[in-house]
Amino acid sequence: MKFNSFYLKTLVFTSVFIAMMTLSGCANIPNYVIIAPDIATSPAVVYNKETQFNVVDMRTAHHIVQIMRKGEAATLISAQNRLEDTIKNSLRKHWQAQGLVINGNAINTIGISIEKAIISVNQEMMKYTAQTEIVIKVTVYNGTQTLVNTFTNRGNSDGPLQADVAVLERNFNQRLTNLLQQILANKKISHALK
Repeated sequence: MKFNSFYLKTLVFTSVFIAMMTLSGCANIPNYVIIAPDIATSPAVVYNKETQFNVVDMRTAHHIVQIMRKGEAATLISAQNRLEDTIKNSLRKHWQAQGLVINGNAINTIGISIEKAIISVNQEMMKYTAQTEIVIKVTVYNGTQTLVNTFTNRGNSDGPLQADVAVLERNFNQRLTNLLQQILANKKISHALK
């Protein structure tokens, strides 16, 4: 009889613990993530040109985070603001600070296409793994030549228990910042724009 009582208490405690972990994991999932790349300084490049500038999101699904659990529908979390607007505003600010004049009628063009921007989380009961991938294609036309350059940033992470969306968001922002800094510092792009 003592064995059955101990077994029953352990079973109840374990069930309650698992239910609490599951509910707390679901309760902490935000409705959106804030994408805000933090580019500290622009490379020391000075332009004296006008250019058209456009950013297009080529992704078929526009969420940033997908959390997958076995046997359940994926939880999808989008960015608070449109990703193409965030990238456009970040790059425009730095290019304008370098003397590039953004003009819709200019012959020169810069086209940015967001090919991938996703954090895929595989959530298990007591651990998670996450894969982040950002791919941005830059096309520059300077009136005579077209330059196409693709920038990629990938990374993996894992941890115990539930994935913390705030940590995933911070890592994504760091990766996006790194990618945008690569674009701003790219010598081929700078040469094509001069």
